[in-house]
Amino acid sequence: MKFFLDTAKIEEIRRAKELGMLDGVTTNPSHVAATGKGFRQVVDEILAEVREEPVSLEVVATDTEGMVREGRELAKLAPNVVVKVPTTVEGVKAMKVLSQEGIKVNATLVFSSLQALLVAKAGAAYVSPFVGRLDGIGHDGMGIVEEIRQIYDNYDFATEILVAAVRHPQHVLQAALVGADVITFRLETLEQLFHHPMTDVGLERFLKDWEKVPQ
Repeated sequence: MKFFLDTAKIEEIRRAKELGMLDGVTTNPSHVAATGKGFRQVVDEILAEVREEPVSLEVVATDTEGMVREGRELAKLAPNVVVKVPTTVEGVKAMKVLSQEGIKVNATLVFSSLQALLVAKAGAAYVSPFVGRLDGIGHDGMGIVEEIRQIYDNYDFATEILVAAVRHPQHVLQAALVGADVITFRLETLEQLFHHPMTDVGLERFLKDWEKVPQ
């Protein structure tokens, strides 16, 4: 399973690279706004740091023509750019056009397995079910991922399942068990995967015992 970092902060991307766990980056307008920088400045920083791995950049138009136009411009920025498009009627139409032009698309804001079926038929490279947001309204977010996995396997769709809106390490475990292709999460969630209290206790015990060994 590939690990993408969900951020627009360059220092977080560098940290994930230091950990050796960066397979790609996803951004959105909210992430960019949180940096306090202009969109192009943020994008240039990310693409200078992440040269080969996929970087998802989102369109902000809401009509098909506008999404296609923005998607084409974003795709020109670097060969590893993936265009994020919302899963609306207009968005799915734009996905079809962009995909047919050879531009990789990340279908975002997916909340049902039927939406996932539509974007796969439209040729999206990635589908992003928002599991945390579904959990937040009392739905089973990972249950949707299981359904998508079965549908895609049934029909050999090439679209990769990119689990998004991850809230905690348990989501990572569940996504891996279900067979998701990618998970995108915040840096703090990635760092949590490294830690377990029993590891710390065990290491402390080993080091204390080592002090007793004649040198």
